[in-house]
Amino acid sequence: MDVGGTSVRAGVVDEQGALLDTARVGTPTGEVALEDAIAGVIEQLRLRHEVAAVGLAVAGFVGTDRRTVMFAPHLAWRAVPVTDRIEKRVGLPVTLEHDANAATVGEHRFGAARGARVAALIALGTGIGAGLMLDGAIFRGAHGVAPELGHIRVVPGGRPCPCGKDGCWERYCSGTALATTAIELLAQHPGRSTVLAREVAGDPGSVTGRRVAAAARDGDPIAQRAMAELARWLGEGLALVADIYDPEVVVIAGGVSESAPLFLDEAREHYAAAVTGAHHRPLARIRRAQLGDETTIVGAAALARERDALGHR
Repeated sequence: MDVGGTSVRAGVVDEQGALLDTARVGTPTGEVALEDAIAGVIEQLRLRHEVAAVGLAVAGFVGTDRRTVMFAPHLAWRAVPVTDRIEKRVGLPVTLEHDANAATVGEHRFGAARGARVAALIALGTGIGAGLMLDGAIFRGAHGVAPELGHIRVVPGGRPCPCGKDGCWERYCSGTALATTAIELLAQHPGRSTVLAREVAGDPGSVTGRRVAAAARDGDPIAQRAMAELARWLGEGLALVADIYDPEVVVIAGGVSESAPLFLDEAREHYAAAVTGAHHRPLARIRRAQLGDETTIVGAAALARERDALGHR
């Protein structure tokens, strides 16, 4: 299961990582309603399949016990023993994991990072989610919240971030950042008649990353410049990630990755130019996620299957 701020998505996954069936509901706002929705989706799929265990991936801080959601900015839980509650509701073992970690496991077991000893996943969506595999194991840090790569400060005094800092990487490299950059460029060139300018005339709030990407595909010069800025910041940020972790492969996932043909090659060039010792070291392979929207669900299921095989420990 992938529990996000907009929807609760679930899938039945076999041992080969194949998605057999799916279900989805909108994400409620309250704790009880959210747990009702999760249990309801599980029961819906159990009517059609024999389910052995549940992997629950959430967009939030998961405790070191991997049973508690400490904080989730778009969900109702605050220091809640989510695993215990859902297990009581559905009578199945539940494995809790951060959504980016689950996505990293999915791509490592079945996708673009398969077999890599050190692999990083960068999920470009509203912000940046990140996961890291070291020698086949998820790296969680001392308190279970690592790696928050989206909040590396890349521009001191830069764009404000909801995390409370300014200049965070995700403020320059995400779907939200793409829209922000486009709005800034439109303001700098008010007399320039472009497809994007005509579409959003009088309503800057209607600019979204998806809309900018579509305009870039249609040849809009402002949208293309915004996409080039995203590519630049993706490359710059990946160079920092490589300097710290030296991954074999970096997987680009998330909704923005659907537009990878518009920016990924250019981002690779920026990365190769910015990484320390670029001409004297192997460079990470930078790939788009192979499992698409399902990578988090597939990874969560793989983790649940492992825990179930170990006797629910």
